[in-house]
Amino acid sequence: MKLFDNHKKLFGVATLLFSILTLFVAILPSLSNQYYIKPLPDAKPLSPSATRGKAVFVANGCVACHSQQVRNVEMDKSWGSRASLAADYAGNVRTDFWRNTATLMGTARIGPDLTDVGNRQPSKEWNLVHLYNPRIVVPESIMPAYPWLFHLTESVTEHDVAVNIPAEYLKNSAKKVVATSDALDLVAYLQSLKQTPLPDGTALPNFLYERQEKSTTEQVQSSRVDGKALYIANCQACHQANGEGLAGAFPPLKGSSVVTGKNLELYVDIIMNGYDARPEYGAMAAIGTNLGWTEEEVTAVINYERSSWGNNAPATTTEEIKKILEFLKHKMESK
Repeated sequence: MKLFDNHKKLFGVATLLFSILTLFVAILPSLSNQYYIKPLPDAKPLSPSATRGKAVFVANGCVACHSQQVRNVEMDKSWGSRASLAADYAGNVRTDFWRNTATLMGTARIGPDLTDVGNRQPSKEWNLVHLYNPRIVVPESIMPAYPWLFHLTESVTEHDVAVNIPAEYLKNSAKKVVATSDALDLVAYLQSLKQTPLPDGTALPNFLYERQEKSTTEQVQSSRVDGKALYIANCQACHQANGEGLAGAFPPLKGSSVVTGKNLELYVDIIMNGYDARPEYGAMAAIGTNLGWTEEEVTAVINYERSSWGNNAPATTTEEIKKILEFLKHKMESK
């Protein structure tokens, strides 16, 4: 064929075919997606601080270890209440003229998925300590520390955000750790990562590969919930393995009047719905509600905390906790 003997015609035809394929395979489908796929009605745009924090997230390569997508498989339930939808990412825009949209969906989960981390861990104090050195709050963590997001100072001004770091993690314990604007913006971005609820009346899509229901014999054998395991998995990161918390950030459970006292309603309310009324400590997430804890799980955690680290409070029963949970549910619904 003469076409193959004329390099100008050959490259011209190849360029034309490539352009047509690009138009129909990439450009037109993208424009169609932008037209038809819109953000969910209650989706909130990023604040200026969170937008800057997203750039810090990108610059530090956080997406290499943390994904932002809840797949529609049963094992992903711990990362969100539903599988991610295209609408969850429809609000993303180009980073700037030269750089494309940063969806940060990721592919690896060396660290936890961050789709709903704003609900799982809303505490600014915890996030700042975790960024400075993850081993302070999670001893087993393999996440690198980010000390360059902070600076040391002799004195703290009213405009500074001081971070309470244990002395053993500081080379110079006489100095105070202060968060930089990059650290605060990054935390603002992490706190903004919350799954948007679907509109009222919209059925949640089912997760695939659901776990099989256990037989009656298996249910009886596994009816004893391990309160210590629940504490380690969900509470220890803040309140620490020794129950002493972290001064200025997370309250101690060792010797706590809430833990060892008689006001079980307050105790259960804090576990289920979180707490944010103590200026000296960070906000606690609604751990029990977010994880869908049952009366058995709440009872197990309470009894573990009431009998550990020198605490010697009477054990509670599942029946007592069930009544309190029903009362709190009715209380929340009547608001």
